[in-house]
Amino acid sequence: MRLPSGPLKDAALAEGFDSAGVCDAGPPPHLDAYIDWVDRGLHADMGYMKSSRSLRCDPNGLLEGVRSILAVSLNYNQEVGDAIPRVARYALGRDYHKVLRGKLKRVAARADLLHPGLRARPCVDSAPILERAFAHQAGIGWFGKNTMLIDSKRGSWFFIGLLLLSEQFEADEPAHGGCGTCRACVDACPTGALVLEAGGPLAVMHSERCISYRTIEHRGELPGETHGWLFGCDICQEVCPFNQPRASAPLRATVTAERDFRPREANRSPDLARISLLDRESFVKTYGGSAFMRAGLERLKRNAAAILQPNAEANR
Repeated sequence: MRLPSGPLKDAALAEGFDSAGVCDAGPPPHLDAYIDWVDRGLHADMGYMKSSRSLRCDPNGLLEGVRSILAVSLNYNQEVGDAIPRVARYALGRDYHKVLRGKLKRVAARADLLHPGLRARPCVDSAPILERAFAHQAGIGWFGKNTMLIDSKRGSWFFIGLLLLSEQFEADEPAHGGCGTCRACVDACPTGALVLEAGGPLAVMHSERCISYRTIEHRGELPGETHGWLFGCDICQEVCPFNQPRASAPLRATVTAERDFRPREANRSPDLARISLLDRESFVKTYGGSAFMRAGLERLKRNAAAILQPNAEANR
């Protein structure tokens, strides 16, 4: 007998999440696509995508006896300009892993009160689990051509969180939607990272071309241009029609209400010359507790230098 999922989702919404849904914890439905993507080497040098393959295939490796998964979304959209350097919107405030994990832990505590003995494990995208696949199954959003999950009412400016649960709850219907003939994200990507392959409705991400991959994950010299982006990239989301304001969809393109995501000045308007002079201590003091820590000092300096160099040549 399945437990009612309404109180569980209500607890998530009360914690500030924008949407919540539940799905069963079987093998992720898009597992074959992930395995094929890794086998083709499209993950570039993100070795963890391959080394954690067995865990990503079965959520039981993260919580033994998991039966259901609560998926949640949290808006992170901000109003930004187009001045160089640019920073992905998700990195402007506090590290989202900390924010979502804290909220999910409080939801888990509430769930334990409702169902004593329930075991739960919060997961954000640092956990080896195909979070988009489960969020899709839980009704949070559908896959867009830019590989993002898109909520028809809200767009794609949201984080995904999962709460693995040891009891079986009522499941929601998977999200439905599609991009149709639109290919705005594919055409706008300046490095050709999104590739529409024959017979496939969605683009395939070629990581080595992706600006987010280049500026954050890639170690060593940059494998190509960053087009003015210091950390991450938002181009494929900025051009998406589902992220444009629309009277009939008032939740699209709204600014986040989460206080922890309010932009920090050092993140919103990075001083490239100052970044080039940072030492480890000043880097941690300036960017500690934010997503910038993922890139680390050396990669951030590398990215800043790549942006400064063309500017210096243009001013000669």
